[in-house]
Amino acid sequence: MMLFTPDDYDSKGQLRLPLTFWLILLLQARTWVLFIMAGASRQQGAELLELFYPDRNIFWMGMALGIPAAVGLLLTGYRQRWPTLWQAWRWVLCVTLLLNLLLMLWQSGQESDILLFALWLPALFDLVALLWLLLSRRLKACFNAQLNQTE
Repeated sequence: MMLFTPDDYDSKGQLRLPLTFWLILLLQARTWVLFIMAGASRQQGAELLELFYPDRNIFWMGMALGIPAAVGLLLTGYRQRWPTLWQAWRWVLCVTLLLNLLLMLWQSGQESDILLFALWLPALFDLVALLWLLLSRRLKACFNAQLNQTE
């Protein structure tokens, strides 16, 4: 039984990663993206970082939690060379999203207004991304070495 069409595979015979996977990596590396944007805007870069991350500790935690997504971007090109590492990386990304959610819960507990929209919107996106990483049949197949190759 064929789960995917021939168009779902690239020229190497690997199952193509879905667009939502790339969006999840960008979501996880959002602090890095903001840091790059702030660096490009030299005059208002510090103000931009201060707007989104008034607490520097949260900024550094966001940078640290974005590292697995950056490594995941690099690993996409080495799926065939390092299949064991690639398979495990799905779980690393899931744990990172879970840590992001816990950080948001802790951060909202530190704020006086527990229903702060600016904190809960990224947490909602993290939760949806986590569920998608866990439940998507196509993404599971992309991380599974046996299902990833054309037969």
